[in-house]
Amino acid sequence: MHRSRTAALVTAALTLALGAFALASNSDPAAAHGAAMTPGARTYLCWKDGLTGSGEIRPNNPACASAVAQNGANSLYNWFSVLRSDAGGRTTGFIPDGKLCSGGNPNFSGYDAARNDWPVTHLTAGRSIEYRYSNWAHHPGTFYFYVTKDSWSPTRALAWSDLEEQPFLQVTNPPQRGAVGTNDGHYYFTGNLPSNKSGRHIIYSRWVRSDSQENFFGCSDVTFDGGNGEVTGIGSGGTTPPDSPTPGPTTPTPGPTVTPTTSPTTTPTTPPAGGNCMAVYKIVSTWGGGFQGEVMIMNHSTRTYSGWTASWTWPSGQTINQVWNGTLSGSGASVSVTNAAYNGSVAPEGTTTFGFTANVSGQNTLPTVTCTGR
Repeated sequence: MHRSRTAALVTAALTLALGAFALASNSDPAAAHGAAMTPGARTYLCWKDGLTGSGEIRPNNPACASAVAQNGANSLYNWFSVLRSDAGGRTTGFIPDGKLCSGGNPNFSGYDAARNDWPVTHLTAGRSIEYRYSNWAHHPGTFYFYVTKDSWSPTRALAWSDLEEQPFLQVTNPPQRGAVGTNDGHYYFTGNLPSNKSGRHIIYSRWVRSDSQENFFGCSDVTFDGGNGEVTGIGSGGTTPPDSPTPGPTTPTPGPTVTPTTSPTTTPTTPPAGGNCMAVYKIVSTWGGGFQGEVMIMNHSTRTYSGWTASWTWPSGQTINQVWNGTLSGSGASVSVTNAAYNGSVAPEGTTTFGFTANVSGQNTLPTVTCTGR
């Protein structure tokens, strides 16, 4: 048995908590996961915009709704996987102009749309803030943050030539809060926002892993109007306060390596030990007195699993009445599902999924699921 990581979707009562996801299909690769949360990337803020009390995604924001219509709700359950597994630090010419926000990943193509109604974070130019970046799977690497030139317009899809030539912030191996693979886990670091900026802009982020070719990309829509991290354009047109604390501490401990615009000297940290299993819970659909759920098993180890077990305890009286692609055991509120005969083998960074239907009366509080690989 091996050390497990946990993952679960947050409930409506935790709409400001840090997120969860489900991949689009079994064939999609599973690897690290992360996206900018402060200032929030399009996928992150659209996830917050659309998350309902049942765990389903129903966007309110018109830009978010359009992206979901194009890419499906899985693009928001999976908000922290705007990635290319073969990027290897490449940018211009590798990611085409007009596809920067999706990283050229077709599963997120709707988030490239040139619109002026994306959720937006209100900021003050030149101010020091605490940046946050999800760390669903922790890996060493360097974060780069760029800002658009004054000539950029939100009605034009983002191109490399729209960005200032050098990143305004660069951070290597920052510290993190919360356990990896939990709702509140994230990297954090303090840095200044770009100076001499006003009005609408995009802050573009790249996370370049130093232990693989995998890179992450994201667009954060911001306006430099004297704000302090407030977000507008999510929910029913409401405004959310910034995630606290903002601005953050001026001296994180341990401190990240923060450099201005030159190439980093990366000192890799040791990634988590092999054998990590991540279980990701998702509500697929709901109806009166019942719902359909799904759990994805993800192998973040360096060896192939020969079998796996997912376990959780129902927090509000739910009961399972059918399971497929797995074998159910346990009693009462305790649930345990092991692999079927045909899906126990999971390669490193691979996935498999099982589904179920369940009965519920009242609040459908979401459980925290753990898994172990054999």
